[in-house]
Amino acid sequence: MAPTTAGDPITGLKWTRKTTAKVSQELKQRGFHACARTVARLLDRLDYALRVNHKKLSRGSVKTRRERNRQFRYVDKMRTAFANAGAPVISVDGKKKELIGCFKNSTVTSSF
Repeated sequence: MAPTTAGDPITGLKWTRKTTAKVSQELKQRGFHACARTVARLLDRLDYALRVNHKKLSRGSVKTRRERNRQFRYVDKMRTAFANAGAPVISVDGKKKELIGCFKNSTVTSSF
């Protein structure tokens, strides 16, 4: 789970980028039989949150995406090397994200 785990260092919330069905499939390949629902319960016991996919628009050229993927592979390689060496691995979110336009949810206000 470690390579695909993400989280919020402030709240301690953690989640995986894999679906429970994919985790279930990988467990079956390793000889453990657990349905997606069982995986969800196990992840809950391990304090993982189930996250949903968010709407995203495709941006940039293929070249830009290849460069970004190359950067992510490099970061993953370095994270693994540091973790294997027993060195600390720090995750930093370098920019604040704001939802705008078609991604911003309208706030429902009610008066009592």
